[in-house]
Formats: sequence, structure tokens, C-alpha cells
Amino acid sequence: QVQLVESGGGSVQAGGSLRLSCTPSRDISRDYCMGWFRQVPGKQREGVASISSTGGTYYDESVKGRFTISRDSAKNTLYLQMNSLKPEDTSLYYCAAQRRSGYCPTRDLAGFPYVGQGTQVTVSS
Repeated sequence: QVQLVESGGGSVQAGGSLRLSCTPSRDISRDYCMGWFRQVPGKQREGVASISSTGGTYYDESVKGRFTISRDSAKNTLYLQMNSLKPEDTSLYYCAAQRRSGYCPTRDLAGFPYVGQGTQVTVSS
């Protein structure tokens, strides 16, 4: 079992930045694909960004060039740096993980077995 704890959400104006953090209960960086998906009530989960066990990164088209996913193995923490935020980025953001090597596309994130409690991101116009 892996527990994931997110932090860093909040409220910003359009064009602003936020950084989300996710800390697993143990070091899973070498064996797990990890990433972030978001969900607005009443809508499907949307994969945002993911990082493979070997460091490959993947992004949804809607956030390419604005969001950056990274992992600090020394701190056992996953990050999502979100810049140039738009009102349509408003959502509950979840950290997710699955034991997997290789390709780690964002479309798979919504079905990962380990999911954090979520952190709210609100972007006002």
C-alpha cells in the first residue's frame, strides 16, 4: 500500500502560478509511474501530467508549455509547477501512482490504484 499526501493548492488570479506537492508514504520513485489528474464535480477525471519511473514526462495538450512535472528523489516528493494559470484550470487536483515501468501516459492516471485526498486549485479571471 502507498499513501499519497498532496499540498500546495489555493486561489490565484489568471496568469498566476501555484506549485503542488505530493509525498508518498515510502520511496516509490524507482518502480512507479506517478502523476496528477484533475476533476470538476460532474465531469470525468482528466489526466494532466505524469512521470515515469525513469523520468520520462508526459502532458495533456491543455497544459503543455504551462505546467511542469518533476520529482525530487532526495525529498521523496513529486511536484507540479503550474504557470500562466487559466480559469479553466480550476479543479480538484489529485496525485496518483501505479507500480509500472516504461510508458506512463496521462490518459491512464484516472485509473491508478493509489490516489491522494486532492487539493483544490481555483483560478479567478
